[in-house]
Amino acid sequence: MPGEQRRIEAGTRLEIIRADRRLNHYLGAQIVKTYPVAVGKASTPTPLGLYKVVNKVVNPGGVLGTRWMGLNIPGGNYGIHGTNNASSIGKFISNGCIRMYNEDVEELFPKVGIGTPVIITDRPGTGLQKPEGGRQHVVEPGDTLWKISLIYGVPVDAIVKANNLANPDFLIPGQVIIIP
Repeated sequence: MPGEQRRIEAGTRLEIIRADRRLNHYLGAQIVKTYPVAVGKASTPTPLGLYKVVNKVVNPGGVLGTRWMGLNIPGGNYGIHGTNNASSIGKFISNGCIRMYNEDVEELFPKVGIGTPVIITDRPGTGLQKPEGGRQHVVEPGDTLWKISLIYGVPVDAIVKANNLANPDFLIPGQVIIIP
């Protein structure tokens, strides 16, 4: 029904893996769906880090395709959006944004709310796959790296390094942290 507010599920997050040119949509620790994407070229790379969706636009048009989800990346106007150039998907070609096929971004758009965490990485499954013989911790609301460090008796620095955390003060409920 038009105008109906859709409830966004808690634990929803997006992971963009630049090296593989793919976007994983997660609900908790489970991948809901994986989408092919285009990311920034060498001269204008998609910035690595932990961000969030800050605005959404239907039919922004032109090079932005049919949907726009703006990200809070400092120093620019970056987002996840559709494209009027479907042949660009799967390439390092954009000015830093994440491009999707229009039909894919239309499918994902209603499942992503303002504030949804977005992880941009070059390491597939960062913090989401259990290493051989390793332990893992599913982040709960109120967890901090200090608290997790105390629970497992592992230094905070070791946890940061094992998970390649760009911002150790930003943990997402449902995120899986590898305990080295």
